[in-house]
Amino acid sequence: MTRAELKKVLVVEKILDGRMTNQEGATVLGLTTRQVIRLKKKYQEEGGQAMVHRNLGRKPKHALTDEVKERTAALYLTKYQGSNNCHFAELLEKHESIQLSPSSVRRILLEKGIKQAKQRRRNKTHQPRQRKPQAGMLWQIDATSYAWLEDRAPAFTLHAAIDDATGTVVGAVFRPTECREGYCLVMQQGIRKYGVPLGLYSDRHTIFRSPNEKLTVEQELAGETKPLSHFGKAMAELQIEHIKAITPQAKGRVERLWVTFQDRLVIELRLLGVTTIEEANAALPKLLEKHNRKFAVAPKEVESAYVPLDPSVNLNHVFTIREYRQLGPGNTLSYNGTVYTLAKPAPFRFDARMTVEVRQTLDGEVFLWHQGQPLQLRAIEKPKRKIVETKKAEPALPRKPAANHPWRKPWNQNQLQNNTKSTTVQAT
Repeated sequence: MTRAELKKVLVVEKILDGRMTNQEGATVLGLTTRQVIRLKKKYQEEGGQAMVHRNLGRKPKHALTDEVKERTAALYLTKYQGSNNCHFAELLEKHESIQLSPSSVRRILLEKGIKQAKQRRRNKTHQPRQRKPQAGMLWQIDATSYAWLEDRAPAFTLHAAIDDATGTVVGAVFRPTECREGYCLVMQQGIRKYGVPLGLYSDRHTIFRSPNEKLTVEQELAGETKPLSHFGKAMAELQIEHIKAITPQAKGRVERLWVTFQDRLVIELRLLGVTTIEEANAALPKLLEKHNRKFAVAPKEVESAYVPLDPSVNLNHVFTIREYRQLGPGNTLSYNGTVYTLAKPAPFRFDARMTVEVRQTLDGEVFLWHQGQPLQLRAIEKPKRKIVETKKAEPALPRKPAANHPWRKPWNQNQLQNNTKSTTVQAT
């Protein structure tokens, strides 16, 4: 008998003994007077056991069977190991046709003594930043290295960008390490699909921030006002405001994305049987669509802030390595140990020793950029110099003194003294 049921028994006994009225008993129990009268009748017929709920000890009809519980626990320990409760419930419904709520999954696993693979810890509190009101006002970009394929392949890095207003992952790509190429591919994916954002939030990695505090002579001649990295120059050309965060909490949207991906993406890639980074990149677009359908939210304002990409802009020519060279005789320049010249006659006139901008795309194509137009270059083969073989002088043969050479005679100190005396007498 529960405490509430025991309370009903005591109140009903007081009413029957005349120490309490029906109205007073109803007030104490929080019931109506009619309900109290029914309780009195049940007590008089069956005694105190009438206050006990009739379903006590009976298994509900909608209760989960032991077979479902055993199968759920077995699937978690084998096929879906490492997934969280919410993701595990989704996977059971999609692949196993078992409909369970996350709370039911949690209760079943706890009954079996199974704890979550990743224990949650309470994070420090930070003042949340409100989402931007319009989609495309701000993207957050970052990369993280993780064992995305578990023990099936070495750890590699996922680059991704997320829209601050909607939480939509606009682009993502796997690369062996964190690199400029990965960030450029992510930006190209997002811009081609959604448009050019107004701002970008990143950390202070040297990919985003130039380590040089002073401009070089070539940069000053080119008219630059502040040193930028190759990625920063691309952002400036697309007129995207680039903000560099000092703390990870400033770009918490993308930091939180890694927690979700490390929980879910690892399981999804395992179920697809992915074993290489190439296969992971091929499966990534569909996984991003699934993620966005579940987690993306509607922005506060319906109007979008995305700027449509100008059809005349070639993103392959924007996200490049940019360096400056001086033109030599015949419009030639040297880049990475190779001498280039214009593939076709240029519509511009170049002065002697003029400083020009050379760009290299992600595919390795090298071209000259002048007045907003790309000029194709072709490599010049260096003439092979004939190597003249010089004969080295042969070493002289060793000379041996003759048999009667004085060096071969034995040394005699007395004979040397007599020769010296005779020479002195002849001189006098």
